[in-house]
Amino acid sequence: MIILYIITAVLVLLSFAVDFRKTLKAFRISLKRFLKISPAFGGMLILVSVAMYIFPEEFIADSLGSGSIWISTAAGSLIGSITLMPGFIAFPLCGVLRDYGVQYMVLSGFTTTLMMVGILSFPVEKACLGVKVAVVRNIISLVIALIVAVSTGIIYGEIAL
Repeated sequence: MIILYIITAVLVLLSFAVDFRKTLKAFRISLKRFLKISPAFGGMLILVSVAMYIFPEEFIADSLGSGSIWISTAAGSLIGSITLMPGFIAFPLCGVLRDYGVQYMVLSGFTTTLMMVGILSFPVEKACLGVKVAVVRNIISLVIALIVAVSTGIIYGEIAL
């Protein structure tokens, strides 16, 4: 990660050397945009904290590990769409859930929606992309996530064609 910081610093310094005014203008624009999305981003962080408290590992495992694979996949996709967490937490969590007996199709739907669909991040997306683009992006991501989940179920033999 340090190498990325070094590369970024070198490129910013190079940009300042090439055209100081344009670089300064770019910094001003980015600061204004950051300040514009800061309230939505702060609200998203609060909602994420509440969601993580409401949906602990045991609740997720109980919700996803029992019942019909289709209902469990739908529940996993819904929980994944609502919850927001980084991949370095999500993937080990899926390992724990797999140990609890959650099927691969359900885990696939959960993780794919977790990474791609953002109900909690919608305010930030709306501020950056606009309502229409944010809604379309989330719908397309949900459809893709469900296709990935069904494909995973077929590959692992959890559902038959």
